Amino acid sequence: MSASVLSADFTRLGAQVREAEDAGADYLHLDLMDGRFVPNLSFGPMVAKALRPVTSLPFHAHLMVESPESYFDELVPYCELITVHAEACLHLHRTLCRLRELGVKRGVALNPATPLCHVSHVLDEIDTLLVMTVEPGFGGQEFIQSMRAKIRDAAEMLAHCGRQVELEVDGGINHETVQAVVSEGATVVVAGTAVFQHPRGIRAGVDALRLP
Repeated sequence: MSASVLSADFTRLGAQVREAEDAGADYLHLDLMDGRFVPNLSFGPMVAKALRPVTSLPFHAHLMVESPESYFDELVPYCELITVHAEACLHLHRTLCRLRELGVKRGVALNPATPLCHVSHVLDEIDTLLVMTVEPGFGGQEFIQSMRAKIRDAAEMLAHCGRQVELEVDGGINHETVQAVVSEGATVVVAGTAVFQHPRGIRAGVDALRLP
């Protein structure tokens, strides 16, 4: 489970990240948005730098930005995994090779309307395939139910790619939808509102996402 800080209380960000780690989160998900690739602004690499001394959780930087390559040098010292959007990369394979040269794990994200065939040529270069199950840009959205078939197809594609690639699902994940995405083959789920805005606190939010 990857806890998305986009839904955290930024006046208490360090404390809430520590609480998420103590509650059993496996990763910290950092959504960088530039207001151009998506219609929202979030934060930049300085947040990864500021949080790095606070937690031992691995950081996943999800770049919802144009020209993602311009962020790499600032993020690599702090992030174990960097994911770019296929829709934002004119030369996706070249971009992923650059991340490999920088020594970090690599991911590719797909918007809901983007077919899986857009990543078939780079499966040898990725560690994570991130399937968006909401339109990117804002937290707290409702899970798009039709994406279940896409998750299922992605799991099948990765099962036959000849290497281990995580299938991560991001968007509308809560205690009601997590079972569905895992049953379709997701290996990592991203949750923000369900964790950081749970009415009974962060630990209860993390616990609610754990499958029996």
